[in-house]
Amino acid sequence: MSPGASVAGEDGRLRCPWGLSTPDYVSYHDDEWGRPIRTDNGLYERLTLEGFQSGLSWLTILRKRENFRTAFADFDIATVATFDDEDRARLLADAGIVRHGGKIDAALANARAAAALDEPLHKLIWRFAPDDHPAPKGLGDVPATTAESTAMAKELKRRGFRFVGPTTANALMQAAGLVNDHLADCWARGRVRR
Repeated sequence: MSPGASVAGEDGRLRCPWGLSTPDYVSYHDDEWGRPIRTDNGLYERLTLEGFQSGLSWLTILRKRENFRTAFADFDIATVATFDDEDRARLLADAGIVRHGGKIDAALANARAAAALDEPLHKLIWRFAPDDHPAPKGLGDVPATTAESTAMAKELKRRGFRFVGPTTANALMQAAGLVNDHLADCWARGRVRR
């Protein structure tokens, strides 16, 4: 077995190795990660959560996701774009989410930037989905950044988005199904359709 290759779970199905460590990861890996998201609010949610994850375990964010949804009005762009200093203070005091001032400020600024776009957020983001993306054979074949994620980050920043570098953009592309980075022999790979 090559390093970083798919691993059989308790049910005998081969999965990406990261998707086996906890039941939370198994569920996220099998049912969500890599599934196409084509709604503005859905993409804003993933973009926000990927930004909050920076420097932390994804499991931390995954386990706090319902708290994030409550705190950020179900990631409704139009609502979050109106959040003011009182809302910011509420978010900074909310122990159910990650209380990081810079990340909270970025989430609010990104809602305002998304609301101000001259096109739907989903159209802007999906423009960066590559036509060809080879199936990774092992974790070593999964890049942290790509030319597309670098271009996306640059365009989002140009349009006023914050805390969105090429690595965060790539994580968004993976989570939201712009690319299918399930390993070649992972059983979930075949369930993902763009």
